[in-house]
Amino acid sequence: MRPWTADLGDGTYRNPVLHADWSDPDVIRVGDDHYLTASSFGRVPGLPVLHSRDLVNWRIIGHALDRPVRASAVPRHDCGVWAPSLRHHDGRFWIFWGDPDTGLFQVNAPDPRGPWTRPHLLKAGKGLIDPCPLWDEDGTAYLVHAWARSRAGVKNRLTGHRMSPDGRELRDEGRVVVDGDTIPGWFTLEGPKLHRHDGWYWILAPAGGVGTGWQGAFRARDFFGPYEEAVVLEQGRTAVNGPHQGAWVRTARGEDWFLHFQQRGAYGRVVHLQPLRWTADGWPLAGDAGEPVARHAKPATAEPQPPEAPATDDDFPGGRFGRQWSWAALPRPGWTTAHGADALRLTCVRTADAHDLRRLPNVLLQRLPAESFTVTVDLALDAAADGARAGLAVVGDAYGWIGLERSADGVHLVHRFAESDAAAERDAAQARPAPDGRASLRVEVIPGARCRFAADTGDGPRPSGPVFAATPWRWVGAQLGLFATAPSASTGPGGPAGTADFTHFRITAGTAGPPAPEPAPDPRPPRRSRTSPPPAHTPTGESP
Repeated sequence: MRPWTADLGDGTYRNPVLHADWSDPDVIRVGDDHYLTASSFGRVPGLPVLHSRDLVNWRIIGHALDRPVRASAVPRHDCGVWAPSLRHHDGRFWIFWGDPDTGLFQVNAPDPRGPWTRPHLLKAGKGLIDPCPLWDEDGTAYLVHAWARSRAGVKNRLTGHRMSPDGRELRDEGRVVVDGDTIPGWFTLEGPKLHRHDGWYWILAPAGGVGTGWQGAFRARDFFGPYEEAVVLEQGRTAVNGPHQGAWVRTARGEDWFLHFQQRGAYGRVVHLQPLRWTADGWPLAGDAGEPVARHAKPATAEPQPPEAPATDDDFPGGRFGRQWSWAALPRPGWTTAHGADALRLTCVRTADAHDLRRLPNVLLQRLPAESFTVTVDLALDAAADGARAGLAVVGDAYGWIGLERSADGVHLVHRFAESDAAAERDAAQARPAPDGRASLRVEVIPGARCRFAADTGDGPRPSGPVFAATPWRWVGAQLGLFATAPSASTGPGGPAGTADFTHFRITAGTAGPPAPEPAPDPRPPRRSRTSPPPAHTPTGESP
């Protein structure tokens, strides 16, 4: 049973349509097909590409970035790919994104499954984020982007450029097209998506911060302005805080829809789908009168699409892992071992950081796929080196894991955790023998991202340690991880430390515990009309 299904099977869907950390989504339609990409930050591969026919049921079909533009031997959990934009032009798919430490990049491909071009640096500079291109009806090309105050010292403004039609250079120094500081009550204006519609240039962009903000729209007759603004989606009376940074898409049947994310703490930024209509005065309005919907009729399609969600389970056929997995940093040869069995064989990589999963690049990660679920995997450790270990983890700013470790007196089941703020790893439960070097591992995640660990070493499943409360990274939700590692040898790099085989990775729907309440931001923006600007807020910091 899937951990989460948005399609209710009766012609309706429930939100979120993607109950996982698909941060900063952008969506386009080409023919009858819809494609989505999202922020991948420092994970490898990056720039995931998803496909759907009906905007409700999604499948991962590939990645557009096989290695980061800034190769790093250590994880950069909140750096790398921020807020990409996906477009289709001149028979090619284009993705533009900002690396806040490097600049604005683009890749393109004739097919969304690839192959994609190598990343091209469009504009170098720190703090340049959230780019979005537009090819106008006369062939003129433009680009708009936002700013990250942490790198550039400024934010709350959108800058526009003329761009070469081949998407390879900007033809001017750029000028501010929307200055959020001049709009009463607006702060942290970011994530612009550029469109041409009904004779207007449109910039759809959120403001107010990821947890407390609203979705805005700006329109002008000229790309460089002046723009007038409206609030087109906000929390209102609902439990959906944020509603933030997404994509307007028109289906093949002519229906308008808007996808956006909601910040859900350790679960990351889950994706909602809202109906969108155009008001009598020509402005878009998303959801139910500008407030998010919890359930709605599905978009009309030529043919029904069966219920589907991005893959979570993995049998590792031939030792290969599925598209739902990414490494914490740029992988190196030898992290996995090729073999014919249906098992993921990870090398126990020797490192000085073996006792801090947050610093390990060789952790294979995937998103938390629902509010409640149970994950299980079988592990066999084949290692002779003392300290070699492998396991199943829930990783964020704090982490917990359960698995096997080799010591002088054999292999033991161990359960450890580390608190936030880079605290040292500690035992969560007393180690117990695992004489066969095998264990079935389990983590049950209940509402509030509270994690209950358990394992079976041959004498039946037994719970282990107290409940662990998962935490996000700065911009990234907590993630499930598989790893194998070993401490550095006392003299030199040392010889091989061993391997770990993972088999039968499964995630099933969880039923434990009552539903957790949605987060209630404070302050919550009250409802506003286009003619009544939002009240002043105290800035709460930027977001990607």
